[in-house]
Amino acid sequence: MTSKQKQLTGRQKAAVFLISLGPEKSAQVMKHMSDEEIEQLTLEIAHVRTIKGEQLDLIVDEFSQLYIASQYIASGGIDYAKQVLERALGNEKALNIIGRLTASLQIKPFDFIRKTDPSQILNFISGEHPQTIALIMSYLDPQQAAAILSALPSERQSDVARRIAIMDRTSPEIIREVENILERKISTLGTQDYTIAGGIKAIVNILNKVDRATEKTILETLEVQDPELSEEIKKLMFVFEDIIKMDDRSIQLVLREVDTKDLAMALKGSSEEVGIKVKKNMSKRAGQMLEEDMTFLGPVRLRDVEEAQQRIVNIIRRLEESGEIIISRGGGDELIV
Repeated sequence: MTSKQKQLTGRQKAAVFLISLGPEKSAQVMKHMSDEEIEQLTLEIAHVRTIKGEQLDLIVDEFSQLYIASQYIASGGIDYAKQVLERALGNEKALNIIGRLTASLQIKPFDFIRKTDPSQILNFISGEHPQTIALIMSYLDPQQAAAILSALPSERQSDVARRIAIMDRTSPEIIREVENILERKISTLGTQDYTIAGGIKAIVNILNKVDRATEKTILETLEVQDPELSEEIKKLMFVFEDIIKMDDRSIQLVLREVDTKDLAMALKGSSEEVGIKVKKNMSKRAGQMLEEDMTFLGPVRLRDVEEAQQRIVNIIRRLEESGEIIISRGGGDELIV
């Protein structure tokens, strides 16, 4: 790295890098920045007159190394990233990159069990107080947390779900204490500052990934224990019966991707209203064939119905996440055609 390159500040390097990306890609990057960061970078970009090819190559190379290192940290932790970078770049350069990343990196609490199998985590925490379980699950990946919630005894599922939903700020002392409990079983990492975990969105993310039976049990129990909280959760998540709230175009897009066998099975256990809404968005012939499929199925197990409904709900959630359909959930979320 040249002396001139060393003299550039991080902000100046960022400005040069954004210029090299071009206006469209730079705009996409800036969408993820704060107003203050955008203002500071805009000023730096305005001061850039010329960019030498050698200088740009060095900056792009530096960005690439930092990005790769951050991916290693995200996937395997700091120690893993250090080992990989040492083999690729040598000890000194690896330490420099890791040092620069971790200087401003806040390690997420319970990060040390992020790659642990949910069944193992369950073994570690199943005997803990529901509040402790809720705290740990709030920091896990929703897929991990969903697997753990599904495996908990039914009488504890709604209790833990409720505690996650109403959780707000947790002091660093409590988080450290809980981490120390797990440290004796696995390992631990420190934490900084007050952190926010849990809340309505956290439990919605988890419930969106559990099986239909678990989701139903928890929502029904919460409806009795805490109707107001149950209603808040339902507003943010989509269940099979919510198909009646969808617009016709969205239902038609969903039906293109749904297996006809799943649809017949799912409707066997749904309300007449849902069936009418679905058939309304099918051709007359397709609707008749669906009726025939449902009749041909005969008596079915509740579990099979719930699994089919869940597969359809997963398709709907995926299409919503990709922006292909929009689901109105009320509360200012009405659609304007």
